[in-house]
Amino acid sequence: MALEQDQRISEVVKREQSRLHNFIRRRVPDPLDAEDILQEVFYELVEANRLLMPIEHVTGWLFRVARNRITDLFRKKKPQNFSDAAVANDDEELLRLEDLLPSPDAGPDALYARSVLLDELEFALDELPDEQREVFVGHELEGRSFKEMAAETGVSVNTLLSRKRYAVLHLRERLQSIYDEFTKA
Repeated sequence: MALEQDQRISEVVKREQSRLHNFIRRRVPDPLDAEDILQEVFYELVEANRLLMPIEHVTGWLFRVARNRITDLFRKKKPQNFSDAAVANDDEELLRLEDLLPSPDAGPDALYARSVLLDELEFALDELPDEQREVFVGHELEGRSFKEMAAETGVSVNTLLSRKRYAVLHLRERLQSIYDEFTKA
């Protein structure tokens, strides 16, 4: 029985490894992170099998687990990337996102506001469709060029520009109320 289960898992790994790796690589810029995620996904498959968890659609399950691990990776890395992100103010002077947030040293109210703003930004990014989020994060937070992303994904620069535009419109709309709330205070 155990040998049969091991053989089934082996077949799934052989069948899905390439597609799953490509799926992860398109979303994770660092090849080492992508490989780690791939290994975690297959580890979870083995664990689910050991615990006799019924998995009806293995392929769908693998991709869902991969998507969750990718999200986990970006959640862990976001605070570091946010502090390095820069935006232009009205005078075309570049400001880092860190400069736009309340200082963590300015007391408990500022620390709370900072936490709320970062959480809201994270939630707003999570609401975006995958394609829009990937372009926005790639361009704004990771500093990648549209040309570079187009070469990696095979999607035209104009399509990437359009996706980012829709992402920006959504983020502006979604974050406007929280901005208004803090500027009135």
